[in-house]
Order: sequence, then C-alpha cells, then structure tokens
Amino acid sequence: MSESGNKDAIAGMGVWADGPCPMVHTPVYETQKDDIWTTGATHMALIHNAILRGFNSVYLQAPHVKPGDYSDFIGYSLAWYKLVKSHHDDEEAELFPKVEGVLNEKGIWEETMLEHESFLEGLAAFNIYLTSLAAPSAFSGSEVIRIMDTFREPFTNHFHSEIHTIANFSNLSSATSSSPEMREAAALTFKTWGKKTLTKAGMTDVVPFALLNMDATFEDGKWANWPPMPGPVKWMLLNVFGSWNWGWWKFSSCGSAGMPRPLYALQGVEVK
Repeated sequence: MSESGNKDAIAGMGVWADGPCPMVHTPVYETQKDDIWTTGATHMALIHNAILRGFNSVYLQAPHVKPGDYSDFIGYSLAWYKLVKSHHDDEEAELFPKVEGVLNEKGIWEETMLEHESFLEGLAAFNIYLTSLAAPSAFSGSEVIRIMDTFREPFTNHFHSEIHTIANFSNLSSATSSSPEMREAAALTFKTWGKKTLTKAGMTDVVPFALLNMDATFEDGKWANWPPMPGPVKWMLLNVFGSWNWGWWKFSSCGSAGMPRPLYALQGVEVK
C-alpha cells in the first residue's frame, strides 16, 4: 500500500502501531485551552506518541521478522531504545529543573520521577539483550516480547501520566498568578528543550525514527505539520541523515509524509 493509504484501510488488513500501548490524546485537542502548560503538555504528548508507536512497532513485528532482516530490525529497535533513554535523561537533566525554576516550585516532578524508575530496569534489559547478541542470527522475537512485557504497563502509564502532570501545572498558584515574563520563560523553556532534545540524541538514528513514527492523521490531522519545520529541512533529515541507516526504516509505522502504513514484518502474516 502506498503512503496515501490510511488507517481505515490498514485496519481492514490487520494490526497497526496504535496498540498494544494506546496513544495519549493531546490536552489542546481535549480541552481547547491554549495556555503555555497545555501547549507544552501537548507537544510532549506528540513526542510520547512517537515513542509509543515505536514500542508498538517493535513489539508487534518482533515475532515475524525474517532472518535476513534481523540486523536491520535490531538497529531499528536500538534506535527506539536510544530515543527513550535520551528523552528520559534529558528530561531529568534539563527540562525538570528548568520548569521548577520557572514556577519556583519544588517537588512537582516527584511522581514523574517514580514513574521513570518503574520501567528503567526493563528498558535496560531490552538494550542489554540486543547489544549482547553474538550475531544477528541469534535474535529471538519471543525474547524481545518477553522483555518488553516486563515493563509495558508502567511504561504506558508514565507516557500518559506525564502529559496530565504538565497540563495540570496551569492550576498551580504560581502559574495562575504568573507574570507575562514568567509565561514567556516557560514557553521558551519548552520550545528550546523540544527542539534540541531529538537532534542532540542522534541525527542518523533517533531523528529519523521519531519522524517516521509521527502520524499526520492523528486527532483529525491537527498535527500534520508538527514538528514545524520547512519541507526541505525535513526532507534532508529523512533522506540525507536517514540514509545512513536506510534499511531500518522499513519497520516504521509511518511513511515520510506521516501517513500510516502497514507494518513491514506483518505483511502477508495473519495476526490474531
């Protein structure tokens, strides 16, 4: 099927990457609010959904990858791991302290930090398994599933819960009484962090992975042009930087235009 297909057509063929981990709806779409915390949470939700689609695309395809594709699938799976790990590390090192500083509130990330801890052991096991394989031929899709199942529930919970945490910052007294300068500082914090968190994680693996797991049809196509960037820049990110690991991207859930497409390893497979 070409990229011009859609999820309705895909649904008729079987499974797509919107499960088993469900997507998180953006606060802007759900509430129609436009304050900085709702907007910041929304942009975070869009990154989280790329991560969740990544989880699903690995989880669903792992048992069906053919031996000739093991090496590419391992690379694709490790790109997902790197995206999650760099996202997590950058939040704790950069975003969380800066938001606390803007709001002048301590302890607002305590629950989120506990959520991080709940899945890190399983995530590490995922990385250790894939990087410790003696050769690609030793890959086992069932072992990947087993490992991912050990952290799937807390992982999903966190990537939903954090969005509500950020959106609810708008209810803090320090936010409701904030000055225009503080609101501007908050907006700049999210904008700056969001722009650099992906690019510094990896231009030839993490960036293409994220872009190819962003669904342009999500929430009635409201985010079809997100993240905002000139067309030539996106083309370069996918076709120049992405070419280093071109074989990996056949496993992604979306094409270069953001349109959902059938999962590569499931084509011709009857999935129950």
